[in-house]
Amino acid sequence: MTPYHAVEITLTRPASLGELRHARRRVPLDANADRTRMMVVHSAPSPGGALHLLRRRLGTRLPIGLLTTHYPSRRGKVLLNIALSHAADRALHRDAAVVGQRPQDVLSQRVTAALAQNAQERVRHLEDRLESLLARHAPEEVLACVTSSVLSRQHRRAPTAR
Repeated sequence: MTPYHAVEITLTRPASLGELRHARRRVPLDANADRTRMMVVHSAPSPGGALHLLRRRLGTRLPIGLLTTHYPSRRGKVLLNIALSHAADRALHRDAAVVGQRPQDVLSQRVTAALAQNAQERVRHLEDRLESLLARHAPEEVLACVTSSVLSRQHRRAPTAR
């Protein structure tokens, strides 16, 4: 039995209703409200195979920018399927040849580094904001306010029982 894989599709622009209708004839999918992201559950031997098959089936029907596996692999990795421009693809292959690595490994390293840098920038930004708050308020006040805010958000997002 072939396993099923959850895949998220990110579009380069909102899909038209006609494009969605046309794509749904090939693959059952569901779109978000602004029609820029979609979810698909697709059968394939592997998660990478599901990404490849979906790119082939939907690539001419939707303006796909990125396909990702929705759940991490056993190694904790999320797979990406990115359509690069010819110039970007040539540059990636050239850079990979220079360092003696596969293009997908070079791209993986670059994406991982960019995500780590983004995470560091977000932490720095948060620390700066926190320092600003602590300059004007007692730590207990800041902590009480954060706790109240977090708890009220969780309460608003809690599903209602029927």
